[in-house]
This record gives sequence, structure tokens and C-alpha cells, in this order.
Amino acid sequence: MKTLSYFGAIPFLSSLDWFQQWFGSRPDPKVDSSPFTAEHQNAETMSSPFTAEHQSAETMPSQNYKTLFDFRQSTYDIREVWGALDDVVMGGVSQSGIQLGDSAADFSGTVSTANSGGFASVRTRNFEPPLDLSAYRGIELRVKGDGNRYKFMLRTETRWDGIAYCYSFDTQADRWITIQIPFSAVVPVFRAKTVEGNPIDPHHVYAMQLMLSKFEYDGALNPHFQPGFFQLQVEAIRAYQ
Repeated sequence: MKTLSYFGAIPFLSSLDWFQQWFGSRPDPKVDSSPFTAEHQNAETMSSPFTAEHQSAETMPSQNYKTLFDFRQSTYDIREVWGALDDVVMGGVSQSGIQLGDSAADFSGTVSTANSGGFASVRTRNFEPPLDLSAYRGIELRVKGDGNRYKFMLRTETRWDGIAYCYSFDTQADRWITIQIPFSAVVPVFRAKTVEGNPIDPHHVYAMQLMLSKFEYDGALNPHFQPGFFQLQVEAIRAYQ
């Protein structure tokens, strides 16, 4: 129950980072629900393994971004925002956590298939009000992984165990890569099973989640899953146009 009670609401302020009120004078990472004034930046070099879905660094044009989480220079306690949600909620024994390193957030732990388990994840508390990302085409992650295939999820309802809009991505061991996740590519799922539903409504994003699971979708196994220790470093999470 302690795990489940963690995922309450996080209040957003209209034109200020809610972190300034929640954590005092330390506003990072920056999550802003005010009307988005797009930040124009040059796109970073992309080395994603999904060649069919992602443009190369040479062909990808400059884009407008909105930084949602920037973990490069954060000093607050990330555990006040992100919390572990592992297979212990269904009898498993996997354990994970998230902490801030020198220049990135570190999602790591041990994932086990014992007791019919096999997933570890970290998730934000609910944003209140929800993020309005309707002016953007998708989410961009800057990550360094370990060769595992991970999932990124967006939740558009407040229930902790409701439908999530999910996208799987491969990582390359000890190499920074940039993953772009179009809203049009996320899949509605409930507990790793695809469900019929409407496309994601980016007007109301209540939570984000990162997961390592032995399952892909509908009983299929994750082809790049390895039980044991895992580590995914996250430098930034941004919305892109």
C-alpha cells in the first residue's frame, strides 16, 4: 500500500515551475504547464536503433522543443516526483529506484522473473493540472542504456492502474542515443495487453512512466530482456513539434 499511496497528484502552477513551491528555490527538473512558448533548438545527434521510424541526424531538421524534465543540473530529491512501481504489487520480487547522478537521472535495479514477476518501473506522481502537449507531435528521450528494450508510457487518466499509452525502444549499451516517440505511434495497453481505444489525447497527460519488462504486448516476450541488474540513464525528456 505504501507503493500505491505514493502516486498522488503533483500540483502545477500556471506560469511558474511547481517545483519552486514544492521544493523551495530549487526548480529543476523543469516541468511547466503554462501555455507553451516553444523553445527553438537544434536537434541533437540521433543514434536510435529504429532506423525505419526515426530520421538520421543528417536529415532531421531543427525542431521546436519544450523541456519537461532536464536532469543534467538538478539538485532536488527526485524521489519526491518519481517513484518505483515494480512487480511487488503482484507478488514479484523485482526492485528498482531512481536517483540523480552528476548529469542524468539513473533508473536502475534488479529485475527478476521469480513468483511470476518480471517488470520494474518508475513513474511520476499525477500532474495537476495535467500537461497539455497538444501543440507537440511527440516525446523525445535522451538516454544511455544497457542493451535492454525499455518502455515509455504516458497516462491520460488519474487511475494508477488504468490504460497507458506505450512505446518500446531499444538501447545500446553504454551509448547515448536520442529516441523520438510520435504520439501517433504509442499503443493503448492495460497490463501489457493491447486494448481497443481512442488515440492518445495529448491535451491531458497526467503521468509518465519508464519500464523494463520481460513482456512486450499480448503475451509476446521482450526479445532483448535480460533478468538481473539493469540501468537506464536519462538526461532529458522533452516534447517536440
